Amino acid sequence: MAETRPVWVIYDDGSTGHMEIPEGDGDPALAKPGRLVTEAEYTARLEEIRAARAARHEAEETARLEAARADYDALIAGGFPEATARRLSGYQGTQAPAA
Repeated sequence: MAETRPVWVIYDDGSTGHMEIPEGDGDPALAKPGRLVTEAEYTARLEEIRAARAARHEAEETARLEAARADYDALIAGGFPEATARRLSGYQGTQAPAA
């Protein structure tokens, strides 16, 4: 089996790529605009992507919880029993209903 070497890519759209190409082959043609980078640059970009994904997930979860709490508060204010308000809103927090 032929020896290979790793090649790391950061594409112009911000995505990344990693390939193993035969040793001795020139630089590969890229499927979309981008540039070959070092492993360190590739790893740094992956960490940026992971951090952005985690921040986005956290923001979405916070918004979901806030919406569930707002729905719960509205149901309580409308006279629904607490158990029903929790079931309908999906809110499972421990805070008492808003006054």
